[in-house]
Amino acid sequence: AYAGVFTAEYRRELERDWIKQMDDLKIKRSSDLTMYKILKDDVRIREWNVAGLPSDSLSVENAIIAFEARRWPLMIDPQTQANKFIKKFGQRDEGSLLTFKASEGSIVKQLENAIEAGQWVLLENIGEKLDAALEPLLQLQRVRKGESKTVQFGDKSLNYAEGFDFFLTTTLPNPHYQPEISVRVTLLNFAITQAGLEEQLLNTLVQQEMPELQEKKNRLVTQNAQALKDLQTIEDTILSMLTKSQSFEALIDDEGLINELGTSQVKATDIKKKREESEKTEKQIDETRQKYKPVAERASLLFFCITDLAYVDSMYQYSLQWYNSLFSLGIDNAPKSSVVSVRIQNITAHFTGSLYENVCRSLFERHKLQFSFMLCMKIMFGENKVDPSVWRYLLAGPTGDIPKKDNPWKWIRNDEWDHMYRQFKGASNTLPNFKGIDLSLTTYHKEYKEYFDSKDPHKMALPGEFDTKLNDLEKLVVLKALRPDKMTEAIQEYIKKNMGEKYIEYPTFNISDSYKDARETIPLIFILTAGSDPMGDWEKFADLKGIIKTKRESVSLGQGQ
Repeated sequence: AYAGVFTAEYRRELERDWIKQMDDLKIKRSSDLTMYKILKDDVRIREWNVAGLPSDSLSVENAIIAFEARRWPLMIDPQTQANKFIKKFGQRDEGSLLTFKASEGSIVKQLENAIEAGQWVLLENIGEKLDAALEPLLQLQRVRKGESKTVQFGDKSLNYAEGFDFFLTTTLPNPHYQPEISVRVTLLNFAITQAGLEEQLLNTLVQQEMPELQEKKNRLVTQNAQALKDLQTIEDTILSMLTKSQSFEALIDDEGLINELGTSQVKATDIKKKREESEKTEKQIDETRQKYKPVAERASLLFFCITDLAYVDSMYQYSLQWYNSLFSLGIDNAPKSSVVSVRIQNITAHFTGSLYENVCRSLFERHKLQFSFMLCMKIMFGENKVDPSVWRYLLAGPTGDIPKKDNPWKWIRNDEWDHMYRQFKGASNTLPNFKGIDLSLTTYHKEYKEYFDSKDPHKMALPGEFDTKLNDLEKLVVLKALRPDKMTEAIQEYIKKNMGEKYIEYPTFNISDSYKDARETIPLIFILTAGSDPMGDWEKFADLKGIIKTKRESVSLGQGQ
């Protein structure tokens, strides 16, 4: 329950450390010991998936913790995945889930009714502080009185119904809760994972490309979940009847029990047979769906690329709902083809270009090349074309103490030499393909001078064997060491070579293209710099769309208005 705030990778690391300590202490354990495998319930997981819970292991672990932990779950949910899941899963019976927003003011009376009625309550959009009135509920101050339980809620003692459940969600991506809050709730990181988003995007893609297949898939998932639930119910019924029998003789003489066992056996056999057939069909459907997986993989990668833009400027925030809408539009607008492999290429290329244009519209000019490079590198990482150690070195440079060496040349300043030698020596020590490049500074000093003095060093061949030994990204490391002033042009060439020229030609603002993305509930917002005024363009576009002046409204929100 304390690992809920961590990512999947960190949770696995915690489990590995825990298992290692068990082995060190010679504690006997199962060979495949994980929290997921021990606490999972296939029947419940199927029901959760039907209700919209992503099927990746992190999301399933979060659901297990949410329903099994002693403290109420507070879910960090920036993409509202958990919120939608709880709403759908909690509304299986009409009126069984109550939803409130933290901003609604006093909800104490509704909570009191829910506690006594055994309803679920979802409190959404909470901030970093909680209402003091929730304190007794968070502390679980329940007292048993005879056959029932009571809870002290404020100045009232309420009957506590066993069906009551309480969930809290926040859309803050990285909230900081005080220790007194953290110890009273179970914090869960429900931020979407790449695997979870990939599954959702694949569902969207197949739904639009092969709607009958996706509907059949959804129907089978629901049927299999119900079949597992029915089998569980039969097993529970049999066990309950067996435990009520007082002796073996009574068990043999109980005709009702024997008849029930026979009927249950027939039902169970029939359910198992149908389930095996439907699972076989579901597997065949999944094999067909997997043909479109490359599109979902690319789209999932790109979403996490644009979310990283928030580190560049906190204004750059892109919602999952917007992204899903753009993805769906990209599928519809991509060139059609009856050949699946060609269709996959068309969707991938069209959506990547569409995303690039849409995001570029919202970026400051100075950040557009940075975004193009981020997009390029994200895709290449996804295709396993980049060595992470080279990428890290390009960004961060050498670490640790590197002994200085006297400048042997007159054509380069001492500070430039120190920078260049440190970069080369660090690369030689840490990156295999750069081994000995620091020594080449002496061997090929004339060639390096020519490279250093060139107007276009990024277009020149490197001295010696390093021109063929290093790939394009590794050559950027050399350029950064010798001529960092040419990195912008070199990065543009790198993007152009790997993605195409359109990704270094930034689309100009076009109000007509932006208008296509607007809806009745999605307005266009112009973020202006000092002195700029979009009213002229707005008026011209209104004329173009045939909006007469009597149907236009202009309201100033300036000072004093």
